[in-house]
Amino acid sequence: MQLNDLLALLDDKLTPERFKDYAPNGLQVEGRSEVRSIITGVTASQALIDLAVAQRADAILVHHGYFWKNEAAPIVGIKRQRIATLLQHGISLLAYHLPLDAHPELGNNAQLALQLGISGAAPSPAEPLLWQGGWNQSTVQQLAAHVSAVLGREALLLGNGQRRARHVAWCTGGAQGYFEAAIALGVDVFITGEVSEQNLHLAEESGVAFIAAGHHATERYGIKALGEWLGTIQPLDVRFADLYNPV
Repeated sequence: MQLNDLLALLDDKLTPERFKDYAPNGLQVEGRSEVRSIITGVTASQALIDLAVAQRADAILVHHGYFWKNEAAPIVGIKRQRIATLLQHGISLLAYHLPLDAHPELGNNAQLALQLGISGAAPSPAEPLLWQGGWNQSTVQQLAAHVSAVLGREALLLGNGQRRARHVAWCTGGAQGYFEAAIALGVDVFITGEVSEQNLHLAEESGVAFIAAGHHATERYGIKALGEWLGTIQPLDVRFADLYNPV
C-alpha cells in the first residue's frame, strides 16, 4: 500500500488529533512511497532500525519515536546516525505515543489488562490514561508474582503485599506520577512500569501497594496488537520485534 494510505489508516484508528502529546504522532521520517513490509517495536533504537534494514522492511512502526518535547533540536550524534540509516535505506518511521497508550482495544493499557486477566478494565473517569479493573481477591504479593510470570520480568513490589487485591489501577510505562490519582480511586494496588523514590513512602503511608513491572515490559503489547491488526486488514508483512530491554 502507499505510505500516505498507511498513515491515514493509522491516524483514523488512533485519532492522534485528540492528544496534546510530548512528541509528534504519525509519520516522523519519510521513506519510500510504497509499503509492503513493516517492523513494529516499542522503541526506534538503532538496533531496531538495523533489524529493519536486515529484513528489508519498508517502514518501522513504534510507540517511542523521536523529536520529544525539550529534546535538543540539532540532528547530531546518535540521533544523526539513526535518521541517516533510515534515509539511506528509504525506511519510514511512524510513531504513536499517547494515542497508543489510550486506545480502548489496541492500546497499551487495554492490552496489559488482557495479558494479566484483569476484569472490567476501563479508563478512570478523571484520567483516561489511568485504567482500573477487578482482580480475583488474591493478595497483592500473589498478583505481583503473576505479573512477573506473565511479563517475564521480576516486578518490584512496594507496600503491603498481604493486602487483598480486589480493585486494581494501572498505567503502562513511566506513569509513577499517577500513583496519587490511583490512591484517590480507592484501589488496593497500582501497577505501572517505572518507580520513583517517593513511591515507597506513598505506598507505606497510604496502604495502597505499588508494583513496578518495567517500562518496556508493560508497553510491548500495544504496538504488537496494532501491527497484528494492520496485518489482518491489509496485505502487509508485519513483524513484531521484541528487543531485549530490562528497564
